Amino acid sequence: MPAEVLEQAAAEMLNWPDAQGRLSGMGVMEMSHRGKEFLSIYEAAEADLRELLAVPANFKILFMQGGGLAENAIVPLNLSGLRAGNGHGAADFVLTGSWSEKSFKEAGKYCSNHIAASSKADGFTAIPPAASWELHDDASYVHICSNETIHGIEFQSLPDLKALGSKAELVIDFSSHVASRPVDWSRVGLAFGGAQKNLGPAGLTLVVVREDLLGHALSICPSAFDYKTVADNGSMYNTPPTYSIYIAGLVFKWLKRQGGMAAMEARNIAKAELLYGAIDATGFYMNGVARNARSRMNVPFFLRNEGLNEAFLAGAKEAGLLQLKGHKSVGGMRASIYNAIPLAGVQALVQYMQEFERTHG
Repeated sequence: MPAEVLEQAAAEMLNWPDAQGRLSGMGVMEMSHRGKEFLSIYEAAEADLRELLAVPANFKILFMQGGGLAENAIVPLNLSGLRAGNGHGAADFVLTGSWSEKSFKEAGKYCSNHIAASSKADGFTAIPPAASWELHDDASYVHICSNETIHGIEFQSLPDLKALGSKAELVIDFSSHVASRPVDWSRVGLAFGGAQKNLGPAGLTLVVVREDLLGHALSICPSAFDYKTVADNGSMYNTPPTYSIYIAGLVFKWLKRQGGMAAMEARNIAKAELLYGAIDATGFYMNGVARNARSRMNVPFFLRNEGLNEAFLAGAKEAGLLQLKGHKSVGGMRASIYNAIPLAGVQALVQYMQEFERTHG
């Protein structure tokens, strides 16, 4: 989280001021979600996000709950029947890491789930070329996780399904790199993501869906998860996560002050290049991800001598560099360098890595 966003939220905790500075007499957590105060927060957040991500007018922005994991069920409940009426539909999945695997397995409860391509045999270290994907004629959509946090895989450009001869819609889970780079909406039918990586605190889930994809939910879809119901009710069919929306709205304004998506992408490229450069500079550290698939947000790396792992983490903690331990399923280290991490933070990590190599190499 950007420090200035947290400072503003702290200052407004007990008495939220409107855009003109008029005090409301209450904090955001005390507001009715249908009151004029919160509605102004909500409307500003939606408008700022639409501007930031250049979301076209024919897409709906939905503020939901349940996180990315819940969307693994909600998406097939809404979209799998696009080409099969309201009956049992199908979807294709490109498996590039743990999160796309979870999406594939969950969708199997609601539709026929096909694996169009997978890099599991290679340890999820690359993205299968789109030309090699085995797309199915009955699939209503093709699901990709455009940034895999655990394995450090990122699509540097989105696939063009039309060019591949597919009539399916592209669904992207962009939870962990949303707002870090522009999105080519001409290739996307639906995008979803939990807010807790780049947009704000846990509790808010963002869904951006093209309007013509609404109204196709399976009959078993709960009303609160039906995208059309959510859209028709302005994301307030049930009580939305008001405080998470408020914080996300502050982050959106912060992103605009930074220069928007073009500026954030340039900043994220600079941070990633600096860190990967340090990893690749010697044989002391290693990253096994194909260079054209390396994530700008999540950088996993390993010490060649894994017996030094605990010493590395202990020294990093002393240097104020926290949460560098890799996911338990893959081990090693992982540096998550989301939007709010400044270049100086990456410089400090690189300096520590170089010093650690000098004293332990």
